[in-house]
Amino acid sequence: MPDRLRARFSRSDQLTERPDFALVGVLKVPQSIASPERAIVRRIGYALGALFLMVLIVYIDRDGYRDSRGDGMSLLDCVYYATVSLSTTGYGDITPVTPGARLVNVLLITPLRVFFLIVLVGTTLSALTESSRQTFRIQSWRRRVHDHTVVVGYGTKGRSAVDAMLGDGVPPSQIVVVDADPVVLETAAGQGLVTVQGSATKSDVLRLAGVQRAAAVIVATSRDDSAVLITLNVREISATAKLVVAIRESGNAHLLRRSGADSVVVSSETAGRLLGVATSAPHVVEVIEDILTPEMGFTLSERQVDDDEVGADPRHLRQIVLGIERRGSLYRVGSPEVATLVEGDTLLYLRLATDRSIED
Repeated sequence: MPDRLRARFSRSDQLTERPDFALVGVLKVPQSIASPERAIVRRIGYALGALFLMVLIVYIDRDGYRDSRGDGMSLLDCVYYATVSLSTTGYGDITPVTPGARLVNVLLITPLRVFFLIVLVGTTLSALTESSRQTFRIQSWRRRVHDHTVVVGYGTKGRSAVDAMLGDGVPPSQIVVVDADPVVLETAAGQGLVTVQGSATKSDVLRLAGVQRAAAVIVATSRDDSAVLITLNVREISATAKLVVAIRESGNAHLLRRSGADSVVVSSETAGRLLGVATSAPHVVEVIEDILTPEMGFTLSERQVDDDEVGADPRHLRQIVLGIERRGSLYRVGSPEVATLVEGDTLLYLRLATDRSIED
């Protein structure tokens, strides 16, 4: 039954096998947006560069050119020839023949032609090439993405998880958001995050987000049954990615762990416990909120034990150590198994959010 259920929700349109241009609108890679004035100035610069290059080419080969009177080509003639050629003016029965007229044509008429072409064609070309630029960005991103974090679901929990990672210094380009709602994906894209539109219960959507090369996957959906299906699909694609899942009911926690989740967070019960504690010890809740708020107050971190700390009691270190990870198991401070530190231990300790000197 689980296999049939997973197969049913894993059917897709084979997104990962589609060419990159077919993914435009599904996968969005953020880009830096330049002002229209800067874009116009850049285009004028390109036009002037092309003009200079053509003048140089014509001037070097000026012996092969003659004007309508059979005379040789001066530097001004070369500039004139380049301008009328690049502006697609061509040759007619009315042509400037005096140096003054040709100079006016170069200095005044040609800039007006360039301005006209920019105004007339610039917006159209930008619209026509946007799809190609997005295709190139998708192709480049899919080729180089690795060791990133995939966040499935961009609701309240997903946004909070992303804010916490950004507060810890994770670059936005290393976070990929998967959601079926295009409205919330626009919000994520506004933060500079890569977004994938689609249902994460489909394995191809997860592959498109790069789960097979991700360092971590956060599942923050609103339904526990969807979380179970996504967890099964993630573990089928990647056996090494760290998988963290948020659920509403604690009774489903064992299903998630058996499905391959490394960590399971029961959001409703955690909030309920905080509400209960707030009635008798409100300051405890304030401290916990302070710890959970990125970039301010206290925060929890982890680091490897230093050489001079091996053999010491973790309760006597300069930081407040809360736990020790040893050979894949987590022990609380005070447990007899971690009465003294050994080489290879990982310390979980409390620090000021603004103090990164110990981590660095």
